[in-house]
Amino acid sequence: MFDEIMRKFADSPSQQRVIRLLLERGFSVNDDGRVVSGGIEIPNTGIARELDVDRRVVDATTDAILEDDELRPIFQNISAIPSLMDLAPVLDLTVVTLTVSDAEASGLVADVTAAIADAGLSIRQVISDDPEFSDEPKLYVITAEALPGELINDLRAMPFVQKIQIE
Repeated sequence: MFDEIMRKFADSPSQQRVIRLLLERGFSVNDDGRVVSGGIEIPNTGIARELDVDRRVVDATTDAILEDDELRPIFQNISAIPSLMDLAPVLDLTVVTLTVSDAEASGLVADVTAAIADAGLSIRQVISDDPEFSDEPKLYVITAEALPGELINDLRAMPFVQKIQIE
């Protein structure tokens, strides 16, 4: 799906950057062509400044979204979810980041969370990047406690785990 969306903006790398930002941040586009997070409007000038593009690029992108029958329902229904990842150091939580070989394989989340639960740890949040929308999707597990070495070794030994990072 991500590739199909990006192909629609293949002639404009700047518009592709706007699309990527909307998807990554969970920003939607309302009927007026304004970028919003819930009911809060995000000024196009702020988006343009973040991406180092002209504000008119953001305007043209949101106009194109509203004019496209396939894109409109996608971008009008996106929503952001709160993440504990940035708060983890403040709340004394542990973030486990797993890079996997095949993010579309079934059972990855179940295997990882089962191993953590079997170790008696409390999981506060699980977030997985959608392989359709991410170039290198990852699985993030936020736990209330630090992971013991044996559990880290068990996770690392899972056949689909390419890399594990603990913060």
